[in-house]
Amino acid sequence: MHCQRLVLVGDAHLGRESSEAETALVAFLDVVPRLGDALVITGDLFEFWFAYGRAVPRRGLRVVAALGHLARSVPILMAGGNHDRWGGQAWRDELGIEFWPLEGEFSVAGQRALIRHGDGLTETHWSARVLHQILRHDATIALFRAVHPDLGLWLVDHLSGWLGDRERTEAEIAASAARQAAWARQRLAADPELRLLVMGHTHRAATFQLEDGRVYVNPGAWFDGYRFAVVADGRAELRTFVP
Repeated sequence: MHCQRLVLVGDAHLGRESSEAETALVAFLDVVPRLGDALVITGDLFEFWFAYGRAVPRRGLRVVAALGHLARSVPILMAGGNHDRWGGQAWRDELGIEFWPLEGEFSVAGQRALIRHGDGLTETHWSARVLHQILRHDATIALFRAVHPDLGLWLVDHLSGWLGDRERTEAEIAASAARQAAWARQRLAADPELRLLVMGHTHRAATFQLEDGRVYVNPGAWFDGYRFAVVADGRAELRTFVP
């Protein structure tokens, strides 16, 4: 993908938050072509998403339809988050949306860019690190895929308190965001040709620019005030959407 003006959004956790967040996101997708010429989703668009061979979750279908419509006019890239990285080939094959379960590279204004949701890198509690390893394991994915979709999604709803994100204190959230920023600086330092690093996961909007102009940006969480970001002309701008 080659673009000049990039729109970033993520961590909507649709299905966990209110229906207003989903309605606002559909409205936001309608105006994306006026904000930029490509869209990148930083992960955890859904509270849970799993594409079976012949079935997808009904929850969030309005957003899926809106993304399919938008993909006809602007390219869309999506990184899997710790809640929705089991997209398989459905996003590519059915909607033409490029999907990376872990991380992916693309191009902005002819410059290299990298996207990674960020889970498993800077967790402040051991349980999150263990859960990250379990849920990414091939055996776990194969076992869940063998379960009937209705039963599988029912299990997720009833076990989400244990399988989902542990309730975090403000201090833990701040520490996670600081660790992610430090990790981003190290990743950029290790790859001088990487001009843009995009992440999510912490639910904290953040951006910084190195002395040589390279940029890190986390657009923050959509459910927290409809946050998003725009990258253009080598700079990242954090914004909020007003429906």
